[in-house]
Amino acid sequence: MVTALYPIDNKIEIDYIDTSSGLASLCAQVEGSDWLAVDTEFLRESTYFPRFCLLQIATTEQVACIDPLTIEDLGPLFDILYDPRSIKVFHSGRQDLEIFFNIRGSLPGPVFDTQLAAPILGFTEQISYAGLVSELLGVNLVKAHTRTDWSTRPLSRDQIQYAGNDVLYLARIYQKMRDQLSALGRSDWLSDDFAALLDPDNYRNPPDQAWQRIRGIQNLNGGALSILQSLAGWREQNAYRSNIPRNWIVKDDVLLDIARLKPSRVDELGSLRGLNERALRRYGKKICEVVEKARSNPPIEPEIKSKLVKKSPEQEVLISLLSGVVHQLALEHSLSAPTLAPRKEIEQLVSGNPDSKLLHGWRKAIVGERLHAILGGELAISIQNGVIHLEPRPPHRIPMERNGSSR
Repeated sequence: MVTALYPIDNKIEIDYIDTSSGLASLCAQVEGSDWLAVDTEFLRESTYFPRFCLLQIATTEQVACIDPLTIEDLGPLFDILYDPRSIKVFHSGRQDLEIFFNIRGSLPGPVFDTQLAAPILGFTEQISYAGLVSELLGVNLVKAHTRTDWSTRPLSRDQIQYAGNDVLYLARIYQKMRDQLSALGRSDWLSDDFAALLDPDNYRNPPDQAWQRIRGIQNLNGGALSILQSLAGWREQNAYRSNIPRNWIVKDDVLLDIARLKPSRVDELGSLRGLNERALRRYGKKICEVVEKARSNPPIEPEIKSKLVKKSPEQEVLISLLSGVVHQLALEHSLSAPTLAPRKEIEQLVSGNPDSKLLHGWRKAIVGERLHAILGGELAISIQNGVIHLEPRPPHRIPMERNGSSR
């Protein structure tokens, strides 16, 4: 195991690009690449939108850290990143993609996410970048700058090397994964998962849906729920316009208390813990106006999530039966059964939950559709030479009525 802050391949320099001329030179070198490893550094502790502080990209021969705080126009590089002929490689890329969506209002597809690809190559789900680098490359990355304030300038040499390593090794991981997936015939397994990453709805925050992120809404109903929904929408709009965190306006637990209290006057708000004097002066009157208007509005009923209920003996039998099928399919694909279909997901499938992971992404084609077909009576299970086989069930034939006459 190699412990590395600096690249183990000293032939590759990590370039720091902080001028327009430097950016133009970089663009000339990476334009037309079949793929680009991409990462970002950002801060979001004091803003609604993440503050874009650093962009890292890598190819097989080039690693660069680009400074968006000093280069006014990243358009030429963004044009390359948004080229649909080039695959953009991320690790757990959701937050990185949010950066691009906020800047351009669209997403730089197509993408490849190494964290999503890891399970079908035998790694654990949600494996970290450092974990994958260790497993695939035998490099133990130093975590010295995990809590760095990436908005400070100048960046030190160690900080630049640390950030560059995030794409240097990502590029190597991608090449290994790509080759392994091809050798196993699994290159297309992740198409739906990668397409889902590029759904713009993942990166929008509509004010009328903001209430769904607040814990505790299940304890409200009627007028209190309507008030909470209106307050959450008002807060979302304010946070968006002012580019400040939602909780800097009013915290979630205070919103819940206001919804229960249903205040009609500012002085009533003063009795709530967590609503300080400054927030009261600034937002008190508006909060009361939102509450008053929401009193007469019918609430949007939240989606009722299925509660954990004791499974019937018949369901337990089905779960055990399907678990055996899962183990057989896992053997056929050289995967662990819990990775292919965790028991919890099998239970959700048996209970009829459409949100089961087995009905989405790469698991759907490998295991979900088959289990669903078994439950629907479309596939039959047979045992041949001690091995489970799945076969289409022949259509049920209705016996023809015999003619009453005797021969």
